[in-house]
Order: sequence, then structure tokens, then C-alpha cells
Amino acid sequence: MSVASRLKSASRDAAGLQALAADAARTLAPPQPPANRRGPLRPQKLVSSRARNAGRLAVRFFSAADMAVIVLLAITTAAAAIAGPLLAAPVRSVLPLTAATAVAIWAVGAFGLYGFGRSERLAVHLLKLAGAFGLAGVAGLAVDLLTGGAGAGALGLVIWLALSFMTVHMLHVWWWATVRAWRRNGKLTPNVVVVGATRHAERLIKAAMARRDVNVIGVFDDRLSRNPDSVGGVPVLGDTASLLNHRITPYVDRVVVALDPSAKGRVRELTDRLRVLPNEVSLLVDLESEEGRAAALTRLADAPLARVSGHSEDDRAAWWKRVQDLAIGSAALVLLAPAMLVIALLVKLSSPGPVFFRQVRQGFNNEEFRVWKFRTMRVETASGPTEIGKRKVRQVETDDPRVTRVGRFLRLSSLDELPQLFNVLRGEMSLVGPRPHAVGTMTGEEETATLIKEYAHRHRIKPGMTGWAAIKGSRGPLHEAADVKRRVALDIEYIERQSFWLDLYIMAMTVPCLLGDRQAVR
Repeated sequence: MSVASRLKSASRDAAGLQALAADAARTLAPPQPPANRRGPLRPQKLVSSRARNAGRLAVRFFSAADMAVIVLLAITTAAAAIAGPLLAAPVRSVLPLTAATAVAIWAVGAFGLYGFGRSERLAVHLLKLAGAFGLAGVAGLAVDLLTGGAGAGALGLVIWLALSFMTVHMLHVWWWATVRAWRRNGKLTPNVVVVGATRHAERLIKAAMARRDVNVIGVFDDRLSRNPDSVGGVPVLGDTASLLNHRITPYVDRVVVALDPSAKGRVRELTDRLRVLPNEVSLLVDLESEEGRAAALTRLADAPLARVSGHSEDDRAAWWKRVQDLAIGSAALVLLAPAMLVIALLVKLSSPGPVFFRQVRQGFNNEEFRVWKFRTMRVETASGPTEIGKRKVRQVETDDPRVTRVGRFLRLSSLDELPQLFNVLRGEMSLVGPRPHAVGTMTGEEETATLIKEYAHRHRIKPGMTGWAAIKGSRGPLHEAADVKRRVALDIEYIERQSFWLDLYIMAMTVPCLLGDRQAVR
């Protein structure tokens, strides 16, 4: 063989060896996630549904601010126009301004000026606002004529109308700009997951991509072996069983079932299975036409803001519950601060370690957060935050050797729970609600969360420092499945009955119930 032939053969052998080495490297290398794993509609930073709902509740602040401005300007105008003390003035002298104020407050809400619809123009919004104040002015002048023009009179009405309209007009320009900024930042854009890797889902996703007012952040389907890795660029994250405990659940505003409505058996089976989720589940069936898809997406896009715009009783209750938490929680923290300082000193002196104990627990929509408590166990035996999810969490038992002497008193009196006031003020917890359990808590040999199918229903509302179950005797460890079932039943009963007055009753009954049950392990 010539020298040239030998060189050519060696070159071929080297190329072959390099190809074999490259194939071996690709075989041994770990599989890489698909490039579109986040999906075309998934935001770079996911915000929990609880935090997003808290931002949307700011719409109620807009309403409260408008009301305060209208009432304050009416009082100021009446005081300036009426001779003598305002409280001593005859009713007929303040009746026109009172009527105009009441009509203005009613009309601003009745004209839908707190909906801030995505398609509504600012000029149309301000025109409605002018109409609301025009109606208020007509009502005030009519009452002024009926009362003979006494008191503030027509001039006072005109002054009040001009001042209040200009002020509220500027406020609504600000509100509008704020809502627009929130929409641009995705704070008001709902996150949904689609169940069903179907042609309906693909059409919905393509329409959502064109509109950009709904984030489809994942697809789930039971028939994984027959489905692609993504639908319309949105990744298929698993089957419906994995959705029940998926880590994406706390960030989902709504679960959308996008199946062929003719498959009634499968639709019924899926909706029954998904009913245990804390998330809202919707069935979309009008996806065949472009108009149907547009209408469905409009409902999804507008629902989160519409739910806090005064049209939903549930959101009105949520607003007052948050106001209650902030008002009572802040007052309680101020009043109990000296006692908490004394407890912190006792904990520090009783055993080495930090004063506070933090542990990962599940809250609204299965969102994980760190609950604050005074430390009641020795540091080397406590189930801290880094251990959650890595091992099972054993519940406290009677005469548990892990509990310190000071800790035993704190648990018996439930004073170890006082730092949870910080969780309440942060919005992670409420004063009243289902008690949050540690992630991985065991009842016997089984994980507590898996014993009862309806367990996740507890997470349809924020967890609380006290609750309906607590004052009904369901406190402390859950030793058997029957204990879990009873607590879940009481928690669901509270969620269905929740009201401002029920919360006040539960808070009032908490201390007597704790003092009357000295034997409970807590």
C-alpha cells in the first residue's frame, strides 16, 4: 500500500472513531429538557394566585378612596355654606347635598366604573364618570327645589359638584393608569392550565397567543403516550393525577377542561376527579368557532378583575375578611407585644437555639409558606424548614420528650402561635380559617393529606390562627383517619358558612375553648 493510501485509510479510521465517540457522548449524556419547556405564554416569574388576588383587591381601595373624597368634600362644602355648627343645622338644609352625595356614590358603582374592562377606552370611562356626577347634580338640585333652597342652596351644590368631579376625575385617571400598568406586568393576567391535549386546547392556545390576555402555563392529559410534548408550544406537564399535587397549582387561577363535549363520559370523569382541587375548574364547550373561542377567552381574561369589582358576594366577603385581619391583627400585635417579648426571653433562656421556629406549611391554593411560631422543642429534634419534603414529619404526642418545659406551657396555652400574627399581616394567613398542617405530616403510617379525598378543599381559603374546627374540639395531632375526616368536614363547613360575624364569634370563643380543654395535645 502506498503512503497516500495509508494516510487516507488512517484519516477515515480517525473520523469513524470521532463519530463513535460523539454517538457515545450523546447516549450517556442526561436528557435535556425541551427548549420550549416554559411555553410561549408562561411568564418568566410566576406569582402565586394568593398574591395576585391581593393585588386585584386593590380595586376595592379605589372605591373606598372615591367614597371618602365625595363625602369629605360634601361635609366641607356644607360646613362652609351653612351658618352655625353643622351638627345643629336643620335636616332640610343639608338634605340636597346628602342626596347628591348618596346618588354620586351609588352611580359610580352602578355605571361599572370599577370594572376597568380590558377593551374599555379611557375616554368612555371618563364619560361614564361625568354621567354619574351629572345624575348626582340633578338629584341634588331637585331636592333643593323641593326644600325651598334652604341651607347650602344651588351654589353650594355646584361648588361641591365641581370639586368632587374634578378630584374623582383625576383619581380615576390614576386608577386607570395603575390598572393598565398591572395588565402590562401580567399582575392581572390570569394563569390557566388546560386539561386535555386536544384540538380544542390547541385552538384555544393559538387564540390566547394572538390576544395575549390569558397565560396558558401548562397542559395535562391522561393519554401521555399518545400526546406530543407540547400543544401549541405549551408544554404537556403530566396527567391529571399529577395535576392534583403539582407544584404549579399555587400559581393557577383556573383549570380549564377543553374536551370534546360529545365525550360526556370522559368529561364527567375528569370533572369529578378535578373537583378535589382547591382551584376553580371551568368547562369550555364553545370552542368550535372563532367567535366561541373569543368569547371564552374574554370570560377568562375579565373574570379575575370582575370578581373584585363589586359583583361577587364571595369577593366582597374576602375584602372584609382582609380588612378584619389587618385591623384586628395590627391591634393584637401592638397589645400583645410586651407579652411576646417576655415569651421570647423565656424561650431563649430555657434551651439553646433561636427564639422562633419556622416550618413549611400549605395555604391558599396549596401555596407553601413558612409559618412563624415560638420554638417549643429542642433544636436537634425539631422538624425545621430544610427537612420538610425530605422526610416524614412526626406529630407531637402526649409527654413528647422533644418539647421543652417552657414549650410545654406555650403549647398548652397556645401562646406559641402568637408570632403567626406576622403571617396574618403578610397575607399568608388569616385570623380565622383551617389550621395549616406541616407538609408531610403523618397520621399513623400514612401521609395526612392522602387519607381524605376532600383534604385539598381546606386550601380554598387562607389558613387561620384559629378556626371552626379548633373551637369544636378538633385541635392538635390527628391520630387516625377518622380524626382527619372530622377536621376536614368542619373546615369545609366553615368555608361554606364563612362570614364577618362568624369570624368574630370564632375569635370570641377561642380563648374559652382553649381554657376549657386543658388535656388537649397542642
